[in-house]
Amino acid sequence: MQKMVAGNGLLYPILGFASCVAFIYMSFGDFILTNHQEHRELSFVERNGTQFMVDGRAFYINGWNSYWLMDHSVDEDRKPRVSAMLEAGAKMGLTVCRTWAFNDGGYNALQVSPGRFDERVLRALDYVIAEARQHGVRLLLSLVNNLKAYGGKTQYVNWAWEEGIGLSSSNDSFFFDPSIKRYFKHYVKTLLTRKNTITGIEYRNDPTIFAWELMNEPRCMSDPSGDTLQDWIEEMSAFVKTIDKNHLLTVGLEGFYGPKNPKRLTVNPESWASSLGSDFVRNSKAPAIDFASVHIYPDHWFPHQEFEDKLKYVSKWMLSHIEDGHYELNKPVFFTEFGLSNLNKDFQPSQRDRFYKTIFDIIYKSSKRKRAGAGALIWQLFVEGMDDFNDDFGIVPWERESTYRILTDQSCRLARIHGISPQNKYLKELCLQRQ
Repeated sequence: MQKMVAGNGLLYPILGFASCVAFIYMSFGDFILTNHQEHRELSFVERNGTQFMVDGRAFYINGWNSYWLMDHSVDEDRKPRVSAMLEAGAKMGLTVCRTWAFNDGGYNALQVSPGRFDERVLRALDYVIAEARQHGVRLLLSLVNNLKAYGGKTQYVNWAWEEGIGLSSSNDSFFFDPSIKRYFKHYVKTLLTRKNTITGIEYRNDPTIFAWELMNEPRCMSDPSGDTLQDWIEEMSAFVKTIDKNHLLTVGLEGFYGPKNPKRLTVNPESWASSLGSDFVRNSKAPAIDFASVHIYPDHWFPHQEFEDKLKYVSKWMLSHIEDGHYELNKPVFFTEFGLSNLNKDFQPSQRDRFYKTIFDIIYKSSKRKRAGAGALIWQLFVEGMDDFNDDFGIVPWERESTYRILTDQSCRLARIHGISPQNKYLKELCLQRQ
């Protein structure tokens, strides 16, 4: 394992291709984006119909997931990985990073118990936002997990059960138990009104935050009709907007069609996908939801399918949702997770390149035509020495030259269509080199 950051602030990753060394990892002082005053003039991302907008200009996104940023910022010995990842992403022209703004119960918990917060972890989140701001990266912050990792809805249900006030021990009571909904609303309000101890800016007033995500991959399988989850989405999205009218908001959906949508028969992976209690169109139509989210995991959905068939399905899946954004929702559709597992029996690294390129080409065409396909976030990126936090999808992007090239080419070709913000000097520098 390599130590990522030396004492003088220089980055020393091992790159397999010399042409990128000088550009990707230069000293922090070589490219200072702006001073704090200029950072404060950063504009909020807005929405105009099916497009994200920044300063009146369409904003199509090439970005990534690094769920671990807050967790690593708690510990001084792991903190350098956070600034290294954000700087590396910025120098690849990536403009949005999706990360967890939750850790409920357990090790390094942000919310130790309902209404009790660890200031040390809150300051770690402060650091993530301040570092992203410094490097010109915006953040999509997710507020709770449907899964058990980092607490999730299971932890909320356990808290209510332990206090003797829970209506049910079912994990899905997260969506309908009044006590649990109060827990979550208190958490949301605490976070959105938090004043960053580094920048002095309340989260709800900080344009570094691209948007809030209500939940990572919400499912309510105890009510396949979808009514329970829909009621929760409408209630919580409206609640967020009473506190924060500056930021965009999304649900965090995987993109499956529900039992009343005819696309369940033609586009869903299989019949199970319509019985999860979610519905892409219905959930995304909630009035306070600004954009739709979709995930792309063909090898999880079709474990026995040939790779070429998976690629064909990816195109069908994406185009269907972009069509929905345009004709049904009049909202942007953001593909907030996509990945290809390295555990597939026929896996080759070159398959990932083709998988990424398929997705990027569809987003690029959507951008050229000013359509609803608003961007994509790769799941997931790391720096070296983080194998313990990786899954079967994560990559260190500069370890494979062709992958790095595909990612950075996408950044530049999107930028050429709609222009580069004057504040994004990293992207400007990258794309000048590509001309």
